[in-house]
Amino acid sequence: MFESKDTDTSSTTSKNTQSLSFHSSNITPAKIDWQMDDTGNKVPVSGEFGDVYFSNADGLAESRHVFLAHNQLPERLTNLAPNQCFTVAELGFGTGLNFLATWQLWRQLRDIHPQLATAKLQFITTEKFPIPLTDLTQILALWGQRAPELTTLIELLLAAYPPLIAGCHRLSFFDDNLTVDIWLGDAAESLAKLANNSSSSHVPYVDAWFLDGFAPSCNSTLWADSIFAQMQRLSRPNTTAATYSCAGIVKRALQDCGFQIKKVKGFGRKNEMLTAIMLDTINLTDNNNGNNSKDTNSKDTNSKDITSYNNTSTAAPDNDSQSAKPTDNLPAHSIVIGAGVSGLLTAWSLANRGIQVTLLDKSAPLAGASGNPRALLAPKMTPIHHVDEHLHTMGYLYSSRLYRCLNVDAKKSGLVPIVEPTGALDLLMKANIGTEQIADYPDEMATTLSHEQAQTVSGLKTQDLSENLYLPQSGLVNPQALKDTILMHPLIHFQQVDVKSISETKESVCIEGSNEDKQTISISADNVVICAAFESHQLDKRIFDCRKIRGQLSWFTPTTEQLTILPKIPLKYSGYCALFTAQTGDAQLNDVVEQHSQFLLGASFIRNDTDIDIRTKEHQISRDKLVTAIPEMDSIIPTDISLWQGRAGIRTQTPDYHPIVGVLADSKRIWVMSAMGAKGYAIAPICAEALTDMMLGTFAPLSTAMLARLSPNRTRLQTPLT
Repeated sequence: MFESKDTDTSSTTSKNTQSLSFHSSNITPAKIDWQMDDTGNKVPVSGEFGDVYFSNADGLAESRHVFLAHNQLPERLTNLAPNQCFTVAELGFGTGLNFLATWQLWRQLRDIHPQLATAKLQFITTEKFPIPLTDLTQILALWGQRAPELTTLIELLLAAYPPLIAGCHRLSFFDDNLTVDIWLGDAAESLAKLANNSSSSHVPYVDAWFLDGFAPSCNSTLWADSIFAQMQRLSRPNTTAATYSCAGIVKRALQDCGFQIKKVKGFGRKNEMLTAIMLDTINLTDNNNGNNSKDTNSKDTNSKDITSYNNTSTAAPDNDSQSAKPTDNLPAHSIVIGAGVSGLLTAWSLANRGIQVTLLDKSAPLAGASGNPRALLAPKMTPIHHVDEHLHTMGYLYSSRLYRCLNVDAKKSGLVPIVEPTGALDLLMKANIGTEQIADYPDEMATTLSHEQAQTVSGLKTQDLSENLYLPQSGLVNPQALKDTILMHPLIHFQQVDVKSISETKESVCIEGSNEDKQTISISADNVVICAAFESHQLDKRIFDCRKIRGQLSWFTPTTEQLTILPKIPLKYSGYCALFTAQTGDAQLNDVVEQHSQFLLGASFIRNDTDIDIRTKEHQISRDKLVTAIPEMDSIIPTDISLWQGRAGIRTQTPDYHPIVGVLADSKRIWVMSAMGAKGYAIAPICAEALTDMMLGTFAPLSTAMLARLSPNRTRLQTPLT
């Protein structure tokens, strides 16, 4: 966002800001006003802060001048080493114009510098008052007209733009080796959640800051001491920052948290702007900002430092110094043990960061609990004041974006879609949220339908549907299609190996086992990730011995008459049911009739049972559960279950119901990702991203607190199950 005027004021309390106070997990969408600029063009103005979002003259040119040029991004990005990741952090996402400018630059550089093919760009941004998609579409349409070079990027951004709920929303643009983490909520709180106490030898940090909040006189919260304290924590020597503002409060705060500042020519009619570079912070104290609110009329309290820095020729970090992140010790080859949904998504995340992956399984990909004919992708809802730290919600939103993205890849390769967008109706028979709380969510994520609307959508005739949760973005995941798409990645190689032992040295990790011909095999790599569900404990006793839960899913081929009266969309009750058409390849995993409709229902829930035989008794349990929840199904679902098909798998569950994600105690090279329960297709993708980030020393899309809840070494996992 850009300010219209730059007033040198140190007011730390603002009536505007005070009046906008609300719970940090409740997101208030930005109110967009429109005004005419000097040239007769309409420009968007923040209804909360009364300031324009971008320069009336040329916002895109200003973004390039202030943030790209004065963080030296063209030079620094060009000089990245293979597999090196560069991290930009922005305060104030606004209309996304800074991001679009950065993305366009990144694409241009990758086109003309082949050595950047494996380099990565991570863009982290915060926003407390995000712009609704409808308004953002209108705003960016203006930039599509003014700057046609942004048109394609605008379309991609709008297609991935998240619903406006608190927390971190990761947008992945794989073709450009680019990730965007949009943290919605208070900026200081969001920055505080970024974990930089990495479990690996690589600690994440920010390379360049875009300080782009509204003017300090309009919104002091983005220029508060708490913000600069987080900047200091997340930076390192040679981290740079740039801002259009030369306000005294900004200059003093940057200097107090370890940055050396420099005034340079501003954009257009602005005389000055600030650039800064982080110095050695060893001798800085954490509490040296006590006088920031004083001397509000002083233009240059620290003029000596500014003058000294002005005598230098540039704020650019020394490319031969610590500015380049070390890549020598990054893993080049990883072993992933277990080819269920956790292993597949872990392999995918690692391979997309340029790491060669050897994926192992004792039988075949999706041979275990992940290989059902379809998986229902639907969130386990929570009251909205918990949502920013709710793994199921944030995982579901990321998975939805990922699977839609993979659908595009599958189509290009002639494969069937990974996810079929069906929507889903939750009858709220086993939920921890009611219709009043659902109203707090954006309608595009979750809403309540009228009884009549719910009947129309579902096809149910007599069921009381006055209490319901409609999930328009839900869908059915095709595990076979997901597996085929992931295994096409050139850096992923699958081998059938029954792993017997894992040994770790300072330099590498080695697995030993037997292949399908019973021959002994040994494979070494830089690290290993154990994704073997309940068998993970057998491979390494440091992994918690989880609860085992048998679940059998049932399905049958409906008659033509049944097809006309079965539910039209997936339904959630104390179980779930769904109608789907078996696609080419589905019969490789399950006994289905390809190109014919199948009706899926289940699943059973049997504790401490690891047999995977198909049981008629559990077919009956699933039928009884469905007709008890929805009595009108009793006359539709066949009573003769002798021709039903099924699949049984063993789910793995921890005492606190959170999965296990991270590096094992007293290890540097052995990692684990397991215990996804019944929600693997919703949460495995985000967990795989977090694990890969921890392994490579980049910022994860989960908070420090959430990563602690997932840790293999957390307190709740220190006591064995009884």
